[in-house]
Amino acid sequence: MKRPVRIANCSGFFGDRLAAAQEMVEGGPIDVLTGDWLAELTMLLLARQKMKHGTGYARTFQQQMEQVLPTCLEKGIKVVSNAGGLDPVAAAQAIRDLGTGAKVASVSGDDLLSRFGEVGGEWINLDTGEPFTGHPLSANAYLGARGIVAALDAGADVVVTGRVTDAALVIGPAAWWHGWDLDSPDSLDALAGALVAGHVIECGAQASGGNYAFFREVPGLEHVGFPIAELAADGTSVITKHPNTGGLVSPGTVTAQLLYEVGDERYLNPDVTGRFDTIEIDQVGKDRVRLSGVRGEGAPETLKVAINYLGGFRNSMTLVLTGADTAEKADIAVRTICGVGLAEAKVLSPEELGARSRLSVRELSVDYLPPASDDPRDVASAQGRLVITAKDDDPKKVGKAFTRPAVESALASYPGMFPTAPPSDGSPYGVYWPSTVALDDVPVIVEIDGEQVAEVVGGKPLTGPPIAKADLPSPPQEPIIAGPFTRRRFGTFVGARSGDKGGNANVGLWVRHPAEDAAVALAWQEADALTAPEVDAQHDTAEVWAADVDLDVDAEAVELADARYEWLCDFLTRERLAQMLPEAATLPVEIHYFPPLRAINVVVKGLLGRGVSETTRSDPQAKGLAEQLRAVWIDVPEALL
Repeated sequence: MKRPVRIANCSGFFGDRLAAAQEMVEGGPIDVLTGDWLAELTMLLLARQKMKHGTGYARTFQQQMEQVLPTCLEKGIKVVSNAGGLDPVAAAQAIRDLGTGAKVASVSGDDLLSRFGEVGGEWINLDTGEPFTGHPLSANAYLGARGIVAALDAGADVVVTGRVTDAALVIGPAAWWHGWDLDSPDSLDALAGALVAGHVIECGAQASGGNYAFFREVPGLEHVGFPIAELAADGTSVITKHPNTGGLVSPGTVTAQLLYEVGDERYLNPDVTGRFDTIEIDQVGKDRVRLSGVRGEGAPETLKVAINYLGGFRNSMTLVLTGADTAEKADIAVRTICGVGLAEAKVLSPEELGARSRLSVRELSVDYLPPASDDPRDVASAQGRLVITAKDDDPKKVGKAFTRPAVESALASYPGMFPTAPPSDGSPYGVYWPSTVALDDVPVIVEIDGEQVAEVVGGKPLTGPPIAKADLPSPPQEPIIAGPFTRRRFGTFVGARSGDKGGNANVGLWVRHPAEDAAVALAWQEADALTAPEVDAQHDTAEVWAADVDLDVDAEAVELADARYEWLCDFLTRERLAQMLPEAATLPVEIHYFPPLRAINVVVKGLLGRGVSETTRSDPQAKGLAEQLRAVWIDVPEALL
């Protein structure tokens, strides 16, 4: 049995820290360097880039490889990246052009645009059930790990893929390293463990203290070290980072990322379905968190497909409202520009408002943001905002025809009127459309140095028996804790992280792990050292794992954490969520439970319209939704504090 493989991440999105690859290669021993460049929005951006410049891949990856590839070859570090985007073959050639002599593989086949009319049928939307009727700008299937494994088996030093699942960047190297049989049900749990580890590290520093609810507990947050997943042959993993780097790896930071952009307890992947309600999490050293016990079920029979198409044209204008009577000032502006009042604009849907307004556009939205203070002493607290956004298929309707009424009323409207920017023309926007395609319709082509070495075609997905859900706390007959209560923010001991999946937003919530305080003390070196042994070579993980020790957890801390989770499950109903988050009150809401993590996941359907590139929300990816929820004041049982 081989030692655990060390897989490092150096990118969570296209535009992440350029120096991260060098930091991971030079900061300590690793076996594989990976990175994720492809968010849902990125595929649309790369489609535009390819139309303008002819290159459809993340060009920053080439810069990073120029910095680190010679060292990777010297140390035997493999590189696996999805930076190929819409053109992995060209991206692989760009890496070969660096002249290092590396064997560079491309994994392609995900791009379905040229065959869009031949495969997929009606391209039914996974969220709405509607058939696709537009003209796609991009259409990419989410491939699994098989192409990556084939490339590594063929001796590739660098593997550049197109659209693969984020976790495949870890599943592939782990399966290659340990020799897992991707067609054997005996591999399900190991693959599920790799899926979980891959999900944790794919967003880079979000696993090691970045964007963390309890951010004041994170040392060195100004320059966080990127995460590493050490994966054993049975799928057990340890999440860590290089020593002497900023950040924190604790049950909290790892749980936050486990809950990021997920749905129910079954996390689907082309290679395996991971059961997120079976994950056991333990702190085993300074900045070392072990994930174990993960169970795997069979993979789905189809591949998810991300389709982007031109949704139309849009334009926005923002007017500043200063001082008193800002609602009345906003009403005057809305009447002048749209021909309806502010109160009416608030209750109409964007489609209804667009049709009823004098602008006659397909969609029109109005957002009124009052000033922070009713008794201001500075400009910041005195100013509110009025944001008006128009969408239409005709760019002229959202150009001067839209902005002219505001410009012409500049000297004839409410006192203190001015915009935050000069008027502009409308701009095109894309829409994300999630669908599926049959496995057999997506042959995966693996090439090394321009020559095909493998083709993976469809086949029957890996199957296995279903796994029962983890037990939830029994529904209480009476309030769990009757009181006394005290007024506190919801986030006092509840952490949260939010994100987007198409037009849906998710908010993952958890209560603090019994070992969290000890993990934080270790990170700040406020407790007796419990660290991995010093290593200076790559063949270290067996020794490091032998030195891992579960942190001692006080029985009272466990009891408190369990009581808090039982309270959270009882407290956060759909009705209470609607009170705390009124914009979700009229939308479908799902609540899913992950007892071993003491966590809940809330999915708000349709909160983001048709996705990040189309929505007019000021927070289009729901990044701040979790913090919005945590800031709400509630009555908290004093016994839980």
